[in-house]
Amino acid sequence: MTDTSGARGIGRRTVLIAGGTTAAALAVGAAASPKSAAAAICTLTKEMTQGPYYLDGALVRSDVTEGKPGIPLKLALTVVDSACAPLGNALVEIWHADALGEYSGYVGNNGHHESDDGTFLRGGVLTDAGGVARLTTVYPGWYRGRCVHIHVKVHTGVTATPDGHFTGGSTVHTGQLFFNETITAAVARVSPYSTNTVTRTTLAQDSIYDDGGPSSGLLALTALGGTASSGYTGTLTLGVSD
Repeated sequence: MTDTSGARGIGRRTVLIAGGTTAAALAVGAAASPKSAAAAICTLTKEMTQGPYYLDGALVRSDVTEGKPGIPLKLALTVVDSACAPLGNALVEIWHADALGEYSGYVGNNGHHESDDGTFLRGGVLTDAGGVARLTTVYPGWYRGRCVHIHVKVHTGVTATPDGHFTGGSTVHTGQLFFNETITAAVARVSPYSTNTVTRTTLAQDSIYDDGGPSSGLLALTALGGTASSGYTGTLTLGVSD
């Protein structure tokens, strides 16, 4: 299914995104004053469509891979409030396609057959006192009509349940994270991504990404080794406002 539902801007909420090296510094706690550093470069950007593959009841966990094959991806997403101060105890939830472009709960929609437990590559984690949520996953694959991306929601006021889920709270941001096209092209040549039978849509061809760089959710990616197979870290600072 092509994720084209809704406009790029939805609702009244806005999100501030700090990009580039400052976002990376905030994510690892290297900035001496996160509030002042983020405030200097925070810019308003629109929220993005939730898309057709969201499932309620996500697991609270930092590693969402469940053994799915793919290139390692370590995310460090920093959440700040409307004053650009780090927001602790916010739940950052992600969900995305596997290397073959299939979503858990919807396997087969991208034309590939594999087992489906309904939870792989889905989950969320609470931000620490510095506003940082750290998640371990794999580099996403692509599905028909969309570029490579990760969906993200930020919730505040949630309650973690004994069974590893969360309830309640408010959703203060719905967006998407995007990937450098040169890096994605290199990833696409590596197995199992290279066995994805669907034609890949590029950033420039995508119906959702608006070419705004970090202000549109473009991650800052850093290689973990000398080849694409070694994996990447991805950093971005999200500022949320009701």
